[in-house]
Amino acid sequence: MPLLTQDQEQQLAQRLIQVRRELHQQPELSNEEFQTTDRLRRWLAEAGITVLDLPLQTGLIAEIGSGHGPVVAIRADIDALPIEEDTGLPFSSAIPGRMHACGHDFHTAGILGAAYLLKAQESELAGTVRILFQPAEETGHGAIAVLESGGLRGVDAIFGLHNNPDLPAGSFGTRSGALTAGVDRFVIKVLGKGGHAAQPERGQDTIVTAAQIITSLQTIVSRLTSAVESVVVSVTRIQGGNTWNVLPGVVELEGTVRTYNEAIRQAVPRQIRQIIGGVAAAAGAEAQLEWIPGPPATVNDPRWAGFAAATAARLGLTVFELDPQMGGEDFAFYLQQLPGAFVNIGTEGVYGLHHPRFDVDESALLEAARYFAELAAAALKELGN
Repeated sequence: MPLLTQDQEQQLAQRLIQVRRELHQQPELSNEEFQTTDRLRRWLAEAGITVLDLPLQTGLIAEIGSGHGPVVAIRADIDALPIEEDTGLPFSSAIPGRMHACGHDFHTAGILGAAYLLKAQESELAGTVRILFQPAEETGHGAIAVLESGGLRGVDAIFGLHNNPDLPAGSFGTRSGALTAGVDRFVIKVLGKGGHAAQPERGQDTIVTAAQIITSLQTIVSRLTSAVESVVVSVTRIQGGNTWNVLPGVVELEGTVRTYNEAIRQAVPRQIRQIIGGVAAAAGAEAQLEWIPGPPATVNDPRWAGFAAATAARLGLTVFELDPQMGGEDFAFYLQQLPGAFVNIGTEGVYGLHHPRFDVDESALLEAARYFAELAAAALKELGN
């Protein structure tokens, strides 16, 4: 990484804060990040950084280096969430109902800073770095579009980051193996014969049936899965009925399943179908399952997770070995095809991810930029050796 004077460090830090705040004020939802992409394209062009011509509607991939030798990719996600901001910050979201409540503005600014630093040492790089600004992480499938675009063809290792408000600002965390869980969504429809609440025997009570299904689903965790495995089955929405004295004909349940174990993940839909079918049949009703698969578990390559942690320690960052997290991350799709690691940068906040008052400690931006520039350059040398 090029050595910066104190003035240059301050200038870069202020530039990254400015970028982050501009993005924060203009959040865009998944697959709608057109202005964000335009801004990134302009900022990269101003720095003389080449943007690849790829079939991506939003998001982009830039390239720095010789075009020869090994190729390393570093990734930031760029989309926001449908959340009304309640931080009171002077640079709060200017778009009602939308907010960078997951810190993707931080990720984008940090990786842009890494691109600036890598460009400053381009002639010294032992290969090529691709800078990936990915759309639609929040939908769980933006990474698939990037892979299908061919933008990561030829990449030898890939690294990504997420801010972590539970870690001290500017610190580092990762782990070997599974870091985040596989995330799947389900919708269950309970169908019966509605009727008057005073005469439940003349139909099938879908609300009672749905309640029994909710309780029975927990046996997936307590009785159908080994106690040494981690699985979460959560029903998060119940919808049925519209008045106090009528039994509805349909009740809809929605929820999520989280696990690090791919074999368990594949078995759960069958288990859910067995449970809801049996419970519904006992009540004379019917139950239907819609299964919406999301990203798999994010499983770090042991070699690159260790390399990433060693690089952070060499830069003087405090390094934490993280516990596995039940949150999801579509960076997992990259790690199914490419070796690499996903890491956390501490941003020390009071509120957690996806909270209307979520904010980051901007002092960590410069550390994130420095770290990823050093990580990419060092990984090229490692691959060359």
